[in-house]
Amino acid sequence: MKAMKLTGIRQMEMMEVPNPAILNDSDVLIRMKILGVCGSDIHYYVSGKIGSQVVRYPFTVGHEGAGLVEAVGKGVTIVSPGDRIAIEPAMPCWECDQCLAGRPHTCRKLRFLGCPGQAEGSLSEFIVMPETSCFKIPDTMSYDQAAISEPLAIGVYAVKQSIPMEGARVGILGFGPIGMSVLLPALAKGAKDIFVTDKIDERLRIAEKCGATLTANPDKEDVVEKISREVPDLLDVVFECCGQQDAMDNAVDLLKPGGKLMIIGIPEFDHWTLPVDKSRHKELCIQHVRRQNEAVQPALDMMARGDISVDAMVTHRFSFRDTKEAFDLVAGYKDGVMKAMIDFE
Repeated sequence: MKAMKLTGIRQMEMMEVPNPAILNDSDVLIRMKILGVCGSDIHYYVSGKIGSQVVRYPFTVGHEGAGLVEAVGKGVTIVSPGDRIAIEPAMPCWECDQCLAGRPHTCRKLRFLGCPGQAEGSLSEFIVMPETSCFKIPDTMSYDQAAISEPLAIGVYAVKQSIPMEGARVGILGFGPIGMSVLLPALAKGAKDIFVTDKIDERLRIAEKCGATLTANPDKEDVVEKISREVPDLLDVVFECCGQQDAMDNAVDLLKPGGKLMIIGIPEFDHWTLPVDKSRHKELCIQHVRRQNEAVQPALDMMARGDISVDAMVTHRFSFRDTKEAFDLVAGYKDGVMKAMIDFE
């Protein structure tokens, strides 16, 4: 089969590799149909690492996918050949203390698609996944929507872990796919006002169309002053979705005393800084969000019911052979890109 592999910084090459095989009774062989380019894929593309996770070339990234079941191991009961599925990229061991405590997303032996040292990614024609990572989708759901269930699940999980949304005043700093994946379930759960910041005006326009109360560009205006003018008592919760220190600074300023800061963005640096005086006097609650936990099916259900629509997230589409062009576009934040999809057809 063909696989698109990273071969160096900002370099990738289509290679012929052996077809994956079903080795375990719980394995599912999947023909890839669509894949979304994620910000973490771009980190590996432009930097060769995320923190301690360092690429050893050649390596296949990609984890936001959907596909068609080709074959299954003899113990598989969840899906059958011919089923259309969304793919959960995490593969927990289900046996460690974290898994047994209901935290498979922080599994001690977690394997994750496209993560160096764990598992090759899904930028290939076929992959094999355990059945627990396969979620059957209804005929009415597109492969795009199925693939987007992965980032959307992170937003669904983050919203669930934050505060009750009914009547809440919410800040979302960074409106890429993750920021949008927070906004949609926050609105669906009853948030009163959502204030969005981003440095790309095209993304702010999408945020407005999706229901944001107010948007602001920190490169062009004082976002803290603009939002606090609208809400003098400040915000109940802020989601940091871009991994930028200036956004973290804005979050502390925007939160009311007793507010909650949800850190989702993945920075390219090793240490955040927090103003001790402000964060201490406000008694802020700070929580990291590590991917998602048990939120893929709820995300799929919300889309299937029509509670939310992710259609505005997809802004660009590329063929499998043009994957590098897609990565360059996303890495450069060009042409107002929100989510670029790779089509395997």
